[in-house]
Amino acid sequence: MAAKKGPKAFIAKAPIRRLMKAEGAGLVAEEAVKILIDKLVAMGADVTKEAVKLVKTDKRKRVTAADIAAAARV
Repeated sequence: MAAKKGPKAFIAKAPIRRLMKAEGAGLVAEEAVKILIDKLVAMGADVTKEAVKLVKTDKRKRVTAADIAAAARV
């Protein structure tokens, strides 16, 4: 019987680990990377939801960089 896999990750661990190391973290625990990824995904989802509200208010279909920038300020 095959092992049940979790949902597909949106953000890879390696680039996040490199980011953390580039910011001065010498050693980075696996759990720390996972928590940061979870926070980034949640923030991305929140910003996207706000951007979609702006798009719908303007009766448009395409989310633009300006929509994301405006939603991220909220």
